[in-house]
Amino acid sequence: MDLQDQLKNLFPDHEESPSSNQTKGNKESDIWLQDEPIICKYEKRKGKPITILEGYTGAKEDFKRLTKELKTKLSVGGSFKNDIIIIQGDYRDKIMTLLKDKGFSVKRVGG
Repeated sequence: MDLQDQLKNLFPDHEESPSSNQTKGNKESDIWLQDEPIICKYEKRKGKPITILEGYTGAKEDFKRLTKELKTKLSVGGSFKNDIIIIQGDYRDKIMTLLKDKGFSVKRVGG
């Protein structure tokens, strides 16, 4: 007897809502898409290259989730500070293709 069956026995009148059955694959589509493009910049800080993404106007949690997805897909370090995503290294082209595949409009700035 698994957990779902035990819960049905405890609460026979309860009906499952469709939001409780979401899988991890559906979380990507939950990110809010905006009309203005996200700005993708390249800088050097302390002699090391970084890629900066800014200009997202959605919820902070969505931007944090997007940061985590980018870091895991690129296998690099990075952070989210002051509504800006900072990715270690020059990954502008890869980041732009990943964001365009998700449905974002991206603008490349500098170089």
